[in-house]
Amino acid sequence: MAHERIEVDLPLAKVYELLCNPVHFTKFLDRIDKVEKVNSQTFEYITEIGGEEFQWTTNLIDNLRNTRFAWITINGNLNQTGTIRFTPLDNGERTRVDFSLDYRTFYGEPDEELAKFIEGLPEQLKTDLQKFKELAEAGTFKEAGSEDEKASEESEVAV
Repeated sequence: MAHERIEVDLPLAKVYELLCNPVHFTKFLDRIDKVEKVNSQTFEYITEIGGEEFQWTTNLIDNLRNTRFAWITINGNLNQTGTIRFTPLDNGERTRVDFSLDYRTFYGEPDEELAKFIEGLPEQLKTDLQKFKELAEAGTFKEAGSEDEKASEESEVAV
């Protein structure tokens, strides 16, 4: 499990808005290749580790606006859980983000590549949150991401 904390120079509501949709995780979580929204509570993730594709589906288990956002895996070949907590700082002008993320296999010991992926999570999460902070504070978070993600967002708006 990895837990990192970062302070972002933006109001809490703005930081929550940027982080409360897992589809946007690919903008800053480098080791997630794709996230697709199935419905308001369910998301499908895809990534490649050591040449093997991993897919899993998560459900939101907690979405307390401007306070906490959490999810668990409900099926797939990789188990991911996560929690993001938001704390206002400086009379709401800044926000502390506490991000916890965990990966596990559903059974047995992970192979060598997956074990490296899991063991590297704490350092990677630190790097990823710094990337989020930079994108968010620069106002470029919404522009970051892949063309697939932008097309997905546009189709959601059109619906």
